[in-house]
Amino acid sequence: MDFTLTAEQRDLQQRVRDFIADTIIPLEQDPRCGAHGPSEDLRRELIAKAKAAGLLSAHVSPEYGGLGLDHRSKAVFFEEAGYSPLGPVALNIAAPDEGNMHMLEAIATEEQKERWLRPLAAGEIRSCFCMTEPDPGAGSDPSMLQTTARQVGDEFLINGRKWFITGAEGATLGIIMAKLEDGRATMFLADMNSPGIRIERTMDALDSCFPGGHCVVSFDNLRVPASAILGELGEGFKYAQVRLSPARLTHCMRWLGQARRCHDVASRYAARRMAFGKALGQHEGVGFMLADNELDMHSARLSIWHTAWILDQGHLGTHESSMAKVIASEATWRVADRSVQVLGGQGVTGETIVARIFSDMRAFRIYDGPSEVHRWSLAKRIFKRNSA
Repeated sequence: MDFTLTAEQRDLQQRVRDFIADTIIPLEQDPRCGAHGPSEDLRRELIAKAKAAGLLSAHVSPEYGGLGLDHRSKAVFFEEAGYSPLGPVALNIAAPDEGNMHMLEAIATEEQKERWLRPLAAGEIRSCFCMTEPDPGAGSDPSMLQTTARQVGDEFLINGRKWFITGAEGATLGIIMAKLEDGRATMFLADMNSPGIRIERTMDALDSCFPGGHCVVSFDNLRVPASAILGELGEGFKYAQVRLSPARLTHCMRWLGQARRCHDVASRYAARRMAFGKALGQHEGVGFMLADNELDMHSARLSIWHTAWILDQGHLGTHESSMAKVIASEATWRVADRSVQVLGGQGVTGETIVARIFSDMRAFRIYDGPSEVHRWSLAKRIFKRNSA
């Protein structure tokens, strides 16, 4: 494996880096950044800026308005985008839209792609992925799915309740996971303005980087036509795997960029702040924390790039993406935590971006599979491999 960046990748990296620094970072203090993510007005402004720069929807094929990057190029692009909490939103590569676009392009019919994928890739609309449910429904264990889809003629009646649905408020498209009467899971596409869909409330959360926040959504006799089935009937869990590994990995890429931002802020502070007769960074305790940051980011980046290479070979990368998710989520969290410590009082206030990233990042060890679930999955594969 050769992880040397090509000339095209280096050029793209610099373009995104400059765009984030010159255009996006100055908007981080915009009052339209609220507790539940940037407002729709700000999101559209950001999208317009990225479109003008030719940097919109890097993961989508050019046929539908994107840049068509492979996974290795995305690793470079997404890390640079993640350097600002607003970067992924601006470049239209934020979750859950990014993973939903990937799945639509891989699975949807041509009619579905025209109706949903094209406007999503253009940043004209947003989407949500309705999977997680309150107890006793599906969470880390998707087999506990409670939302039902009952066929009535040429339509399906969907009933159930979801929560932690990122981006639901203001979304146009909802991808709903429900089980048929025989228990098989199926994905359905629905207009979120349809009768039968109700957003009960927006949940308070540590993070504030996702447009539309995280919501509780109920489905009460929602009617959808058979043409709204995404993929094949009863194959919902199989199709979820198409979304899972790439979306899990792009989370890692984006958060690595934010970890690097925290480290840069802390490093600059440690270089100029004097304490006990010398720069803070010259004290071994602080210097070692910064060194450990570099070690963690390097390990996370290598894991991400390796998994991206695996996906580019056409493999599912389930095992590798699980490892990358645990490595990156825990490494980036340590980087953010150390950066707060180096900054001292500034690290726990809004004087720098670090406190905001620290708060946003905590959830990364939970969503797209908690570290414990990934370790359990890895252990099962190890046991199976050694029991043959």
